[in-house]
Amino acid sequence: MDPKTEKLVRRTTMLATVTASYFLLTADYGPEPNILDPIKKAIESAESSVKKFIFGSDKESQGSENVGDQSNSRKEHP
Repeated sequence: MDPKTEKLVRRTTMLATVTASYFLLTADYGPEPNILDPIKKAIESAESSVKKFIFGSDKESQGSENVGDQSNSRKEHP
């Protein structure tokens, strides 16, 4: 086979394989678990951790607001 034709066939085969793999992995399986569930859970967990790190947890932010309100009221009314 001609080297240029062989190269074209190899690239076409790789592209077809990648495309078929993508469609098989992302197919809608309905409520049944699929291969991407562990990956999705890991991404969501990392996202949650980053949000907690940047913004703090809800309990911490509410607690710090209450502490700030109490200290302000003490300053206004000695």
